[in-house]
Amino acid sequence: MNFDLSDEQKAWKKSVHDFVGKVVKPKAREVDETYEFNWDAVRKGGPLGLLGLSIPEAYGGSNVDMISSSIAMEELGWGCGSTALAFTAHNGLGTAPIALYGSEELKSKWLPLLADGKHKLGALALTEPGAGSDIQGGVITKAEKQGNEWVINGAKMWCTNAGIAEYIITLVRTDPRGGSKSLSMILVPTDSKGLKVGPPEKKMGLHGSPTHAVTYDNVRVPLGNLVGPEGRGLQQTLSTLDAGRISIGAISVGLAQAAMEAAVDYARQRKAFGQAIAEFQAIQFKLSNMAMEIELARTMIYKAAWLKDEGRPYNKEAAIAKLYATEMAERVCYDAIQIHGGFGYSSEYHVERMYRDARLMTIGEGTSEIQRLVIARHVLASE
Repeated sequence: MNFDLSDEQKAWKKSVHDFVGKVVKPKAREVDETYEFNWDAVRKGGPLGLLGLSIPEAYGGSNVDMISSSIAMEELGWGCGSTALAFTAHNGLGTAPIALYGSEELKSKWLPLLADGKHKLGALALTEPGAGSDIQGGVITKAEKQGNEWVINGAKMWCTNAGIAEYIITLVRTDPRGGSKSLSMILVPTDSKGLKVGPPEKKMGLHGSPTHAVTYDNVRVPLGNLVGPEGRGLQQTLSTLDAGRISIGAISVGLAQAAMEAAVDYARQRKAFGQAIAEFQAIQFKLSNMAMEIELARTMIYKAAWLKDEGRPYNKEAAIAKLYATEMAERVCYDAIQIHGGFGYSSEYHVERMYRDARLMTIGEGTSEIQRLVIARHVLASE
């Protein structure tokens, strides 16, 4: 394994970094305070390829490798956690299932719209009230065939991008008998009659990334809106989440990087007892730990991404990368606040927002506890 970036990946990293520095990072505070999504990033990010990371070039996408996708998510996380989360939900959850499993009709109709930056985004609805992490047994939302249509009834929650989406890929139960082949994915346009997207949830952080409850009341869509074979929804979902964990880990690395940079700048400027606090060993130890953990997390993200690009199993590595990177980001943001002292607790300084944004990363795409279960199963299976 060699994680030296190629010249193309280095150029991509610079391009995305410059874009984020101009379009995303300057609006991070505004996005947080107003709860308004950064549509300017979508309009300008589409032509750069940031909305088509999972979309083949034939449908207008950039279809980059997983390492390049991780680079993009890290840079977006460095700029704004809210914008990064909306972009990764769009790419990894909202478009990847169509690109990987959708029919030619679905690909041709929807993917070009979602890649160009001129339209809304994509979303995926998995979690249901009372179900949490129980994907297989907890899905109650059902879809029944009536003539040439699916009729969908049920409810979802914690759906990222639902209020700013062209469609919501919905995990539904198509076989009431249950089992691993009882679930399917169906694409539901957001203008469908009977579909109701609730108001944005009031969250601790990530205010500019809208999250909604969604209800389905006799929602009718064509049978052709089935994504992949009927009964393969569980397997498609688990595969989608594996890749999504790498992206969430990459965002976390970006958040941590931004927090460390803010802490370094503050430590150099802030004076106490006649010198900059950066001269104190206690501060230096915190900064060295930050740098070490960020580098370790980034390397693990690249390893998991490399395995995916190579077509090799990466379930365990994705779980390790996601678990370590997300918990690392929370520690780094915590210490960044400590270095800022009382000012770190003030919304006047960015580290307060970064800490709130990082907190979600240990929950979304599978909690830390779920990641530990995934890792443990691999460890036990190898003994």
